[in-house]
Amino acid sequence: MPAPSPSPDTTAPATAPASAATAASAPTAAASARTRFGPVALVVSAGVSVQFGAALAVTLMPRAGAAGVVTLRLAAAALVLLVLCRPKVRGYSRSDWGAVVAFGVAMAGMNGLFYQSIDRIPLGPAVTLEVLGPLALSVIVSRRLVNLLWAGLALAGVVLLSGHGGGGFGFGSLDPAGAAFAVGAGAMWAAYIVFSARTGRRFPQADGLALAMAVAAVISLPLGAVEAGSDLLVPSTLALGLGVAVLSSVLPYTLELLALRRLPAPTFAILMSLEPAIAASAGFLVLHQAMSVVDAVAIALVIAASMGAVRSQIGKKAQQL
Repeated sequence: MPAPSPSPDTTAPATAPASAATAASAPTAAASARTRFGPVALVVSAGVSVQFGAALAVTLMPRAGAAGVVTLRLAAAALVLLVLCRPKVRGYSRSDWGAVVAFGVAMAGMNGLFYQSIDRIPLGPAVTLEVLGPLALSVIVSRRLVNLLWAGLALAGVVLLSGHGGGGFGFGSLDPAGAAFAVGAGAMWAAYIVFSARTGRRFPQADGLALAMAVAAVISLPLGAVEAGSDLLVPSTLALGLGVAVLSSVLPYTLELLALRRLPAPTFAILMSLEPAIAASAGFLVLHQAMSVVDAVAIALVIAASMGAVRSQIGKKAQQL
């Protein structure tokens, strides 16, 4: 909100009003900058938190396995969200609970497949392949010819990424199972987006998210127990699992919620397209996963395709208004 203009002082020298105006404009400009860039900083911070949380999860996998890490993350995040939100469980219809359960299944599938992926392939390529899910959803929903071009650009990036190290079409140096898990995680991410929106319309605040997180934790618990067993109860493993939960779920969800109150959803979606680049940086800094020029170009193509698809949706909505 702009600061009120100061009342002129007719008894002051001629230079006084100009000085007062200059002094008043400085806070106004600073407030305007915070309004523009504050929400953007929140979204970028959320992305950094998610990807560095994923990098921390990779370091935890030798102790608890991929399924065990997923269980620790979802269980810890569910406990934190249930305590903070204290969601009501009465007064909802069967269809409301159906949406929550579907949301929880999508969340469990997305996390389970993604963590199986990063257990086999580097973090940057895994997130790049995962982003194809939301990108495909954007193309399908928009039904615009231009988005087929963006999809083709993304496909070019994937082909470039998949051919790296292999001398041809195929996943080359990337483990095929890891790449397949990443693509599957992308499909579940698209489902996550759909059921997240449905749950948000049926439940107040973050109640639906907390309940869905609990469903996801219950689904993942048997798999984690089978793979890790009593290793899940080692204090140091539990502490690292809590760190993964905070970095990958609790903190980013909170930052994104604050950002979406002041940031248009399309702009938010464009910023989310930066996830592969953030993931590649986290993989390099934390896990020492080197990235070649070919990898960087492939990731850049997918990011550009995601941004282009979102921008075309913005243009379509603007024409309809």
